[in-house]
Amino acid sequence: MKFILLLAVLLLLLFALEKLLNKFLKVEKKKISDTPGKKIDQWGRGIILVIFLSALWSVVNNDSFLIKKQFWMGYLILLGGFEAILEYVYLKNSKQYITTIIMVLVTLIFILNIERFIEL
Repeated sequence: MKFILLLAVLLLLLFALEKLLNKFLKVEKKKISDTPGKKIDQWGRGIILVIFLSALWSVVNNDSFLIKKQFWMGYLILLGGFEAILEYVYLKNSKQYITTIIMVLVTLIFILNIERFIEL
């Protein structure tokens, strides 16, 4: 129950942080799917998903919490980095990629310190 409450608070904070960053940077939220990069986005996300789903079975069977953390951090870095690169390339004159990078960094910091928030 405590973990679910923690996730709810984290999602609320991330949502508020994204809104504040977009307002501060004067970013109009746009979708990559409205640009010529739509297919690249779909294929890239699909490939990243398949790679991590195929590696997931070895992580789930492992008892090390550190390996599980590193797995999810790696997934987040690849997915967030891919999204930020596509935003930089296809959403010209937009600083939306900065918001994406900051959100990935904040989430990585949370995942890195998750032991302090929950009891294992």
